Amino acid sequence: MFTTFIVKPLFNLLVAIYALIPGHNFGLSIILFTLVIRLVMWPLVKRQLRQAKVMRELQPELKRIKKEAKGNKQQESAMLMELYKERGVNPIGSIGVLIPQFIILIGLYDALRQVASNPKSLLTLSYSYIHNLPWMQTLSHNIHLFDNTLFGFVNLSRSASGGKGGIYWPAMIIVLASAIAQYYQSKQLMPTQKDAKSLRSILKEAGTGAKADQSEVNASVMKSTRYLLPVMIFLVTVNLPAALSLYWLAGGLIAYIQQWIVLHKDEEEMEAIADTSSRDLAKIPEGEVVVEPLAVVEKTTKSTASKTTPKPKPVKKKRKKK
Repeated sequence: MFTTFIVKPLFNLLVAIYALIPGHNFGLSIILFTLVIRLVMWPLVKRQLRQAKVMRELQPELKRIKKEAKGNKQQESAMLMELYKERGVNPIGSIGVLIPQFIILIGLYDALRQVASNPKSLLTLSYSYIHNLPWMQTLSHNIHLFDNTLFGFVNLSRSASGGKGGIYWPAMIIVLASAIAQYYQSKQLMPTQKDAKSLRSILKEAGTGAKADQSEVNASVMKSTRYLLPVMIFLVTVNLPAALSLYWLAGGLIAYIQQWIVLHKDEEEMEAIADTSSRDLAKIPEGEVVVEPLAVVEKTTKSTASKTTPKPKPVKKKRKKK
């Protein structure tokens, strides 16, 4: 089912792009294919990024709640839930967004792997209406016409490690560039905390008997992933065909642009609203302030009080009979 409903549609989308673009360059088709996938997933990505943006902006509020709770975890949790409800944030809402992305990522990996390892799969695994495209018919007569390069400079079927031939530097440059793109993509979403402690300092304080704060530990671990993910991508893709590294690079660059759009769009909208409001207020004439003498004010106050407060009726004393 996974192959039928995930891998094959993605595979055929890649093959269709390759067969239809001028020049029929496989490297360009991977870049365009990645762009199409990121645009299709844009609603999910946008929702995830907005959640990340709000969580980043809530860092000062989280510190305030932590300070007010004074170690009372129950009170701190209640205040956090109230803050999330007020700002419309679901802390675990991004999980439902990440699952489809992860499934599609596995399908993309399988599709690219099959094309890079066996060019004949272009013909054997493609749908009939794609197989009948003019360029696909040409490949069926001569599969050696398949251009498995990036603009003729990088052989996308080779890995960066190069095997027995040593390091294949054109692919290694792509691998390094994909790791760097992942680093900046992760850094862009990380909340900036000047007083954040490193994991090493937290562990050092814990060794002296100090109790580690869980929020500081979580922030330190998230900061460490900024370096961990690029290293993992490098170690995984350095031994895989360069086509997969090119996909990671293209996806990282496009994701960085998408994140920049989401993270800066709301700020620009708020600035535009503020400018409009200030211009509208400038058109309103200043109100005149009339200052009355203090004696007049006191007199007016007394007269008003005398009108509103009824005077007590005099009590008649009865005369005693002699």
